[in-house]
Amino acid sequence: MGIPVKLQVFEGPLDLLLHLIDKNKIDIYDIPIVEITNQYMEYIRAMEKEDLNVMSEFLLMAATLLDIKCRMLLPKEVNEEGEEEDPRQELVEQLLEYKMYKYMSYELKDRQVDGEMVLYKDPTIPEEVLEYVEPVDMDALLGDLTLLKLNRIFKDVMRRQIDKIDPVRSTFGKIEKEEVTLPEKLDYVTDYARIHKKFSFRELLEKQCSKVQLIVTFLAVLELMKVGTVFIEQEQQFDDIIITSVL
Repeated sequence: MGIPVKLQVFEGPLDLLLHLIDKNKIDIYDIPIVEITNQYMEYIRAMEKEDLNVMSEFLLMAATLLDIKCRMLLPKEVNEEGEEEDPRQELVEQLLEYKMYKYMSYELKDRQVDGEMVLYKDPTIPEEVLEYVEPVDMDALLGDLTLLKLNRIFKDVMRRQIDKIDPVRSTFGKIEKEEVTLPEKLDYVTDYARIHKKFSFRELLEKQCSKVQLIVTFLAVLELMKVGTVFIEQEQQFDDIIITSVL
């Protein structure tokens, strides 16, 4: 009778690979792919998971490791710059990125724990202090202020406001966003086609009052052609397009 062994729980295949790399004290930039693949496969065979979605992630990584293992046995590929490509490069980049985010999660967890140990106290300021208003001596505040000085200060403030005005942008008008929806134009073109039966595409576009309406009207005609509500014909290239309704 076998002895049941409780396996360590990993958050995903990259977490398992990092564990194997740390356990074997391996340089992440020079992974012995054969050794790591064998250990990874041993762990997969020992796993007992009811969740097939989770198990599929580990099996996908196993297939990736086997693919890299096979490519390591073949002659090395050379890129356009004449440099040899390492089949492990993409896996190394994924591991480094995962390791960075994992350590960031540890840092955030520590901050959360520290934050839970901080207590805050609501302010308890007496009402007398809150209602206190420091008296103002108007004579001392105004001092030797005269109407002439007030006028000079007012003109200085107004001059500064004028200097802030951009001479170029201040002449710009306001651009209003025109709301034109495709469903609205579909109803419009459908009604137009039901009434006119056969009409010019140019004539339909000339009735639109903006570039946005032109574009949405064109899209509406394409949609009606797609569903078979209308069909178009053109006798020669660059001739006017004639739209016929089947409604």
